[in-house]
Amino acid sequence: MADLLLEVGVMFAAIAAAGALANRLGQSVIPFYIVSGMVLGEFVIGRVGLPVLGEVYVAESEFVSLGAELGIVFLLFFLGLEFNLDRLLARRSQIGTAGTIDLANFGVGLVLGWLVFGTFLPAFLLAGIVYISSSAVITKSLIDLGWIANDEAEPMLGTLVYEDLFIAVYLAVASALVLGGGDVAAAATDVGIAIGFILVLLGLVRFGAPAFDRLVATDNKEFVALRSIGTVVLIAGTALALGVSEAVAAFFVGMAFSATNYVHEIETLLEPVRDTFAAVFFFWIGLVTDPLLFGSVAPLVALAVVVTTPTKLVTGYFAGRAFDLDVRRSSRVALGMTTRGEFSLIIATVAVGGATAGTFDPAVAATINAFAVGYVLVMAILGTTLMSYSGPFERAAVSWLDGPDPAGPAPETGE
Repeated sequence: MADLLLEVGVMFAAIAAAGALANRLGQSVIPFYIVSGMVLGEFVIGRVGLPVLGEVYVAESEFVSLGAELGIVFLLFFLGLEFNLDRLLARRSQIGTAGTIDLANFGVGLVLGWLVFGTFLPAFLLAGIVYISSSAVITKSLIDLGWIANDEAEPMLGTLVYEDLFIAVYLAVASALVLGGGDVAAAATDVGIAIGFILVLLGLVRFGAPAFDRLVATDNKEFVALRSIGTVVLIAGTALALGVSEAVAAFFVGMAFSATNYVHEIETLLEPVRDTFAAVFFFWIGLVTDPLLFGSVAPLVALAVVVTTPTKLVTGYFAGRAFDLDVRRSSRVALGMTTRGEFSLIIATVAVGGATAGTFDPAVAATINAFAVGYVLVMAILGTTLMSYSGPFERAAVSWLDGPDPAGPAPETGE
């Protein structure tokens, strides 16, 4: 227990230091958390050792693994809190158009994966990795930059919701295929159960709001926090046991809570919990990743960045236009949607899980995992940087697509 407590203490200290450094440099904390996990894991410090102390590193303990799972759950729970069903239905046409346009990125990823691996299943996983934008990073950037109340926030969040709904079915199919060794017939039952559970969750969101409101109808903040956490973790655990992504289940639970009168109080109470376990999740990703594999996947990462960044920019721009935004704000949507993050990493863990279960080629799984981490590191830095310094890109887009901007130069942040 002493060793475990010491390792957890080292982990949180490293996370705190990495977050402070990222904040000072004006970058997203996610790449810094991942790198800190790599440095302190068995593949870096565990290999080189430390003077006097010898082979000392942070191990992938059950606490770290469970904390990572909770990080996924709380990240997507909070995204769900940003939406309620009525709001989604009111903008369903625009969200549907923007999301369908965005699906072009999945097709591009599928072609790229097929050219690289030559078989369907690895290509299918790579397509998901390069398709899905980062809900966590984009939402955090919108808040940090002051864009959350601006017009460009709605198409970005709406497209993210579309992606999350698509990825709910995608993960059910991918998990069943990978764990079933690619046998479509054997996976059909698991996929059916998963989709059925998703429909149950949708019904819960549509008709369960009064029950969720009564659940947290108390002035005791401790009870509000415990009941909210208990509900989302229990449902997420049930989903995972049935082969449904715990992240998707948490998103639906968040949507159900968003219709209550206590959504602001829940956000205030659980925000530190979310940030703590989200940091553990990204640290864990680095912890289980061997950086020596990056050398073998560097050309693939570079190719994916070159191919998929322009496609996200184009589809993001037209997503903004689908919401009747002007050129400047549509260009902001384009810049923001380039960021990749947590779901890309979750998809990579599906491949790793298949290798552990003996149903997926371990070498291919290692390649996909290393590619996903390298790709997310690059795209998280690129996407947050493009959002932070969007002004020149906005002005270039206006000049090229809309002629001179009579309002003058666009601001760098905020409105």
